[in-house]
Amino acid sequence: QVQLVESGGGLVQPGGSLRLSCAASESMFSMNYIGWYRQAPGKQRELVAGIISGDKTTYADSVKGRFTISRVNANNTVYLQMTNLKPEDTAVYFCNVKRRKVIGVDSYWGQGTQVTVSS
Repeated sequence: QVQLVESGGGLVQPGGSLRLSCAASESMFSMNYIGWYRQAPGKQRELVAGIISGDKTTYADSVKGRFTISRVNANNTVYLQMTNLKPEDTAVYFCNVKRRKVIGVDSYWGQGTQVTVSS
């Protein structure tokens, strides 16, 4: 069981920046996929950014050019740097990792961290 702990959320004004962190209880080397998702009130959870095996990254169109996902294997942490934040970025942000097994995939989620963009 992989434990994930997110931090870094908070209240920020439009145009501001935040950096979210997700600390994992196991090495990131063993993960085939690492991602950040978000869920706004009344909406479905959606992918924000992900790192596929290796260093290939993917982003939702709505955050391209503003958000950057990265990981530091040495401390088992993945980050989401968010800049030029907009009110529509307000949501609970979740970290997710996936790891292949012999049959199927294990998927683990953090508890989420609230990001609120408001003046």
